[in-house]
Amino acid sequence: MTTDRTNRTDSAWLRPILGSVRAMLAELLTLSFFVNLLALAVPIFVLQVYDRVVSQNGLTTLQGLLIGVLIAILFDFVLRQTRSRLLQRMAMRYDIEVGRALFEKVQRLPLRTLEARPAAFWQLLFRDVEVLRNTVAGPPAILLVDLPFAVLFIAVIYVVAAPIIWVLFAILPLFVVLALRSGSAVRAAADDERDAAVDRDSLVADVIGNRTTIKALALDEAMQPLWEDRHASTIERALTRGRRADGYHNLGLSLSILTTVAITSVGALAIMEQALTIGALIATNMLSNRIVGPFTQLVSTWRGIVSFRQSLKRLREAFDLAEEPAHDSVEMPAPKGELEADAVVFGYGPGVAPVLDRISFRVGPGGLHAIVGRNGSGKTTLMKVMHGLYAPAGGRMLLDGADIGQFSRRRLAHWIGYVPQDTVLLSASIRDNIAKGWEGIGDDDVLRAARAAGAHDFIVDLPAGYGSEVGEGGGRLSGGQRQRIAIARALVGRPAILLLDEPSASLDRQAEEDLRDTLLDLARDYTVVVVTHSAILLPACHNIMVLEQGRIVMGGPTAQMLPRLFAKAEQPAVLERKA
Repeated sequence: MTTDRTNRTDSAWLRPILGSVRAMLAELLTLSFFVNLLALAVPIFVLQVYDRVVSQNGLTTLQGLLIGVLIAILFDFVLRQTRSRLLQRMAMRYDIEVGRALFEKVQRLPLRTLEARPAAFWQLLFRDVEVLRNTVAGPPAILLVDLPFAVLFIAVIYVVAAPIIWVLFAILPLFVVLALRSGSAVRAAADDERDAAVDRDSLVADVIGNRTTIKALALDEAMQPLWEDRHASTIERALTRGRRADGYHNLGLSLSILTTVAITSVGALAIMEQALTIGALIATNMLSNRIVGPFTQLVSTWRGIVSFRQSLKRLREAFDLAEEPAHDSVEMPAPKGELEADAVVFGYGPGVAPVLDRISFRVGPGGLHAIVGRNGSGKTTLMKVMHGLYAPAGGRMLLDGADIGQFSRRRLAHWIGYVPQDTVLLSASIRDNIAKGWEGIGDDDVLRAARAAGAHDFIVDLPAGYGSEVGEGGGRLSGGQRQRIAIARALVGRPAILLLDEPSASLDRQAEEDLRDTLLDLARDYTVVVVTHSAILLPACHNIMVLEQGRIVMGGPTAQMLPRLFAKAEQPAVLERKA
């Protein structure tokens, strides 16, 4: 499908969010400037105590210095607290804005894009939002803000201890090289760890999602080794990443100690040559710690910075994905219900044989139409293409003569109702399941849809009626009840077309007969297309199309098609109910 967000530049999605916190960024830099300026108070205090108070026995001077440094410490505390709260507000703003934007983005992605990655991948994107938040509010942010102010401390050291300034100039490049090496090594290990975590979490999602089958077939022993292998792989890669990060962290600490030793040694020589005072040496050591400390932290916290960059990259890639049309280019009246496939071709990837190969047909307006075929013939895929969930790789799907690719997902959902093969309800009340997602839907609309779907009678018979909770996935209801609520949900928006994929798969004979009568009633007002192998539903249809290997091999009025279908009964049965 086309998108209204094409040719996006890198991080374009982030600019509006950055704009909303630009004032906070200016305030943060201002606070950081004064925090680092006040950090000079203690080294200057020490310098003055050794060079003036001790040598001259200046008790009054000491008292004045003490009062001044205590005031500086108090202001430093207040400024740091203010900066921390500001960072928390910024992190909260990032979390809210990015989280909302990501959720909206995922909702607007085409179904094929969502299916191309495991569910765990999309879940981890929201963890990436948490990584951004924790980085913005955590030590990495403070480190990066304070790092440029190292120039201020170097300038002060040059003023009070010029003979040893070259030691810092020699050692600081080593910290930069170490940080860069740490970043490249940890980045690769972190990527491997994340890939292993996605595989493990995908398995967990499959186990939880198919828990009934796993319990019924006692597959727990078969799943255990798979879990252990993937979990062990995740742990192994996490250990590899940890070993690399710890190695660079410890090397950074050793280099920091070496810096203190070098400054003290060179300073001692300068003192003996009377080019430096003891107070200046001690103050220089304190100031050098303010310089070397952030560089040491840069090595040890590089994993967080790398994770931040990786999360930002993944989010950028997600936001750059093509979306479904968000808005219709022009308002059009509701369709009459004629659906036409014009040489439709669809495949699941390049180099793979198409699932649908030059499909052409026309149905409606009105009537009950059936699609039959063996498993794997492309029936479910065709239903998704008809609903606009999949965009054809070739050909067109037309709704009343208009290409459905030009319509938004919300518009198509109003015009074309869809009941998928696997009926899943939301964990909410029956009324909410029918009406959720539809603006302006009242009780009259809910009742109308439920009656049209044949669900009203059993719903009002429940103790809480339409307020009854359906449980997770609709587990508190029978398969037939879930099916009818799903049909009501598809009908509540008054669509012109209703698509049903194997609607009788979980129904008994009486329920199938009731469904047949319901579909015949609906076919008077709607174009109803049903994928079915039911010998009860098929005779009630007006037309039947037969799919084989992605092509329509037969089609026509039911009276003509049924004898031909039954004539093939000795082959793998076309009318055989799906397992």
